[in-house]
Amino acid sequence: MAIPLYILGQETDPHSEKGVDCPGELPAASDPGLVERARKAKEALGDRLFVLGHHYQRDEVIQFADVTGDSFKLAQQAAARPEAEYIVFCGVHFMAESADILTTPGQKVVLPDLAAGCSMADMATFDQVEEAWEALEDAGIADDVIPITYMNSSADIKAFCGRHGGAVCTSSNAKRALEWAFSQKKQVLFLPDQHLGRNTAVLEMGMSLDDCVLYSPHRPPKAEELRGKKMILWKGHCSVHGRFTAESVDDVRRRVPGVNVLVHPECRHEVVTKADHVGSTEYIIRKLEAAEPGSSWAVGTELNLVKRLAQQFPDKNVSFLDKTVCYCSTMNRIDLPHLVWALESLVLGEVVNQITVDADTAHWAKVALDRMLALP
Repeated sequence: MAIPLYILGQETDPHSEKGVDCPGELPAASDPGLVERARKAKEALGDRLFVLGHHYQRDEVIQFADVTGDSFKLAQQAAARPEAEYIVFCGVHFMAESADILTTPGQKVVLPDLAAGCSMADMATFDQVEEAWEALEDAGIADDVIPITYMNSSADIKAFCGRHGGAVCTSSNAKRALEWAFSQKKQVLFLPDQHLGRNTAVLEMGMSLDDCVLYSPHRPPKAEELRGKKMILWKGHCSVHGRFTAESVDDVRRRVPGVNVLVHPECRHEVVTKADHVGSTEYIIRKLEAAEPGSSWAVGTELNLVKRLAQQFPDKNVSFLDKTVCYCSTMNRIDLPHLVWALESLVLGEVVNQITVDADTAHWAKVALDRMLALP
């Protein structure tokens, strides 16, 4: 089947991103009054509004966040504000879905730009995972497999795990989630980030690389390749963290004497094994907070956060691990014009870009989330 080509700005594909058209009049990015307009709109909405800002957001947006954090912390913060009628999530689509699942039916979750998706989450679609599960059934091992999905996945995938006895994990509790999973079944289907699954299994749980098999939905492994493997890793990755290489680590060590290399577990295995410290976004922040003044740090995570940490800790030498600029392109779609448009629309009583998860999906996704929360 021929793939249609669309001219940028003239045509759109309704089956590509969840939203490419802004249904209102977007303020010009050059408008010098945007900051004041955002401030006034937020002030007008008062306690009816709660703004969440992910760590990877640009500074022009994060300044208006009532709370900042990683994806799950922010969803929990939204759930803890039942009095807020509007939850404006400055993050990406799967994060807003989690907020909708955890908040009350009367609250409305808004994503300022519907095209702010996540490439990692998009690497595991519901249909693909259903087909993979059928392949596990055909191989005769499905009864021995439990699915675990990283928080960075769609509500559909979280619900799939809920239905099949599995759970959600974060980069902070992946080890605990896997320990729980192996107490239930012999094998784990880990979605959608292969690197977090591999790094946790090998570096934290003592498994070998031979205990892992990579499952590509486009070229599935044969049944005999799946049998006996403890970790069935979905072939997905973070487009930001996947860019760091072992050469990046070697290069910064040559350039910066005594540097501490601090990376996120979404990085490739060869990067993580060369690093000095590995941990979640919150871990990275805490590590730099506690670091000795004058110490040098090369940080392997999203550039907006690294720049912010360098400004926050001027007594330490904080730099980006790679020489190549690497922002999260989808996270950066939430900019000041989209935020102003969303807030001013709410002031006028117009709820734009509301994120809603259907009741059945929300139920099973929450089952998977609750299993995670029940971990020791």
